[in-house]
Amino acid sequence: MRSVSGPVGPLAVSLLLVGAVAACSATGSDDAGGTTSTGASLASSSLPVDSGSGSGGSARAQVPVGPSDPRPARGSVEVVRTLEHDPRLFTQGLQVVDDRVYESTGRLGGSVVQRRPLDGEGPVVTVPMADDEFGEGLAVTPDTLWTLTWTNGTAHNRDPETLEVRSEASYEGEGWGLCSDGSRLIMSDGSDELTFRDPVTFEPTGSVRVTSGGTPVERINELECADGTVLANVWMTDEIIRIDPATGAVTSIYDASGLEQPRPADPDGVLNGIAALPGSENVLLTGKLWTSMYEVRLIG
Repeated sequence: MRSVSGPVGPLAVSLLLVGAVAACSATGSDDAGGTTSTGASLASSSLPVDSGSGSGGSARAQVPVGPSDPRPARGSVEVVRTLEHDPRLFTQGLQVVDDRVYESTGRLGGSVVQRRPLDGEGPVVTVPMADDEFGEGLAVTPDTLWTLTWTNGTAHNRDPETLEVRSEASYEGEGWGLCSDGSRLIMSDGSDELTFRDPVTFEPTGSVRVTSGGTPVERINELECADGTVLANVWMTDEIIRIDPATGAVTSIYDASGLEQPRPADPDGVLNGIAALPGSENVLLTGKLWTSMYEVRLIG
């Protein structure tokens, strides 16, 4: 979901990575990215993505499926068309409104929010975030563009046209993904929990735990609200999940490992970014530092 770039020195980062990987290997924990049950946070920027699959950083992990009902169906994606994507963008949030793409990106000192046409041409508006802000997910409502920050605990209320910040709201914990279902915002924090929020005040109004066959699904990342469900990236996997927001149950798991092959040489260049296409059941998928966006059908 994130990268290790930032103000920490190279030696400190290397030591942190070695320690973190060793700890995860020793425990076999699935809590590598997000807030753990003990309250300690080992965020995804602290860990390298497993590049052992030979696909330029493509993750090999799968979403767990427990033995309880309801158990999700497994499906795939079918590419309908391929669009260009700026490979400099460290994609965090993605949404299509009418014929415009809104995208937010991460990395300290390089996070931006931009708006551009869906087909062709470059960005119409690009607004940088502060150097100490690591940009995260976004959601567009009728009169507001909300953007998250990873560890600053700050959500920005932006003008959807100019993308400039109009006001800010605070939240506890980390910010990862965000979407709007038309009446509320739904937010992820890297754990197995989704938080519902007021679209005007950003105040929390409820939450739900996400499970797959009764097993918690952690590292929930970028979100897209679509047809009464929530589509989500699960960080460190090449899979998209569909969630029933009323129960938190994962109803489908879609394998998107065939997209963008070979993957970027940068190990952080993983699948991330989901946008429903207006007037269609298809969705737009991309990844961090990818050269392409893919309009796909979700099969299964």
